[in-house]
Amino acid sequence: MKLVIDHLQKKYGDKEVLRDISFSFESGKIYGLLGRNGAGKTTLFNCLNRDITCDGGSFYLETEEGPREVAAEDIGYVLSTPTVPEFLTAREFLKFFLDINRKSIPNPKPLDEYFESMSIDPEDRDKLMKDYSHGMKNKMQMLINIVAQPNLFLLDEPLTSLDVVVAEEMKERLRSLKEGRVTIFSTHLLDLAVDLCDEIVLLSHGTLERVDKATLDDEAFKEKILSALREENHA
Repeated sequence: MKLVIDHLQKKYGDKEVLRDISFSFESGKIYGLLGRNGAGKTTLFNCLNRDITCDGGSFYLETEEGPREVAAEDIGYVLSTPTVPEFLTAREFLKFFLDINRKSIPNPKPLDEYFESMSIDPEDRDKLMKDYSHGMKNKMQMLINIVAQPNLFLLDEPLTSLDVVVAEEMKERLRSLKEGRVTIFSTHLLDLAVDLCDEIVLLSHGTLERVDKATLDDEAFKEKILSALREENHA
């Protein structure tokens, strides 16, 4: 399976954020979408999620049965600032999610098994989520998307504000989940992209460019990437 983006465009007024982007993302890999804050990473995700309307181009899934439109149920979207219903406990939220999606989630597991898979302690499972830390809310947002088993997993800088232990747990979990789906992980941190991702794609000046990780051992090439990011920041 592949996610194919074909001549995608998006403008805000006179600012062209996405400029005629064409790219293919293969399943089974984690792609690092590397770009400065404001480069258009969230805009690209919002176009793929259909939260905003593209000004041109298209995108679709290429499957063994042929190309097809990306449906809402194909997408899991983890935001940089986690959004959870704070008036519910984690257990209530997970149970509600499983209940309303029972037809699309095959062989659901016991609730505690899901919590254990994300290292959510027993004493935290029946707390109101309004009392959760940012990292705990992020874990719940990630858990819900994992339960849904999306074909396309979009992660918008989800590790930036997490402590080291939680961030490492999240990275290991993402590595274990990459098979059978397209995973795109946005970040503005080059070292994080190199550590976590199988492929790196640079979003700069509204276009996507594949970066060969092997060339990052070359300090001159690495500086070229960093310079491109600095230029984007001041454009």
